[in-house]
Amino acid sequence: MGRQPLCRRVDFVPQITYFKPAGVPLAQLQEICLSVEETEAIRLKDIEKLEQEECGQRMNISRTTFARVLASAREKMADALLNGKAIRIEGGDFEVALRRFRCVNGHEWNVLFEVLINTPSQFCPTCNTSAIMPIWPWEPGWGRGGGGRHHKGGHNW
Repeated sequence: MGRQPLCRRVDFVPQITYFKPAGVPLAQLQEICLSVEETEAIRLKDIEKLEQEECGQRMNISRTTFARVLASAREKMADALLNGKAIRIEGGDFEVALRRFRCVNGHEWNVLFEVLINTPSQFCPTCNTSAIMPIWPWEPGWGRGGGGRHHKGGHNW
């Protein structure tokens, strides 16, 4: 039996989650799916230009696991680009780096995941009420459900 996999941490979830070749009707397209952690790997390595060791640290995984995630993402993107397939970004097995909270008085605030593990939020930092609840950390209007701390699979994120 192997060891339990580390949860993959992401700092950014893209708002645009679907790409398709221009001029091709959707009904005629094959589709590939990139997980949220695969898009995070691409962002860290190819946009932020970090070394793989640092990318792995930021995602809370080993360098070799990061390399596998990145290779998978690049293979899928190459397939989509060169073979005219649509790309859907969804699902995966990841933790969002920030948690957002709201109190009954409407105040909202973010807490870093690392801080939350050691010191769970119990009071609103503005009005000190204990009537608080976690809310999803993304901007309103995304149309995504959820709110749990660990996300795995299809649309449940």
